[in-house]
Amino acid sequence: MAKNVLIVDDSEFMRNLLREILEEEFEIAAEAENGVEAVELYNEKQPDLVMMDIVMPIRDGIEATSEIKEGSPGANIIMCTSIGQEEKMKKAIKAGADGYITKPFQKPSVMDAINDVVA
Repeated sequence: MAKNVLIVDDSEFMRNLLREILEEEFEIAAEAENGVEAVELYNEKQPDLVMMDIVMPIRDGIEATSEIKEGSPGANIIMCTSIGQEEKMKKAIKAGADGYITKPFQKPSVMDAINDVVA
């Protein structure tokens, strides 16, 4: 089971929400607010799991996922998306995303997505 999680979202509110859901069962390795930070922190911390927002400034989650997967094909990345972003979700899966959850987050769906990816 994953132990360390990197949370990536440009919204502090969403990062806080995910942290609250996850911190009971996981250690939060780090938090990033864009894809550039996500790649840097992934390489530095080597977390077991990345919760990656798709739409972010500077570098989006799809580009960051692709870059992380290039260097670490075994990385576990779950995309966090808003409803109605099916096209972006397809691109994220092509980039190597292992699963996805939709906002607003609910603990059962977050935990199910994590179990599907890391079990």
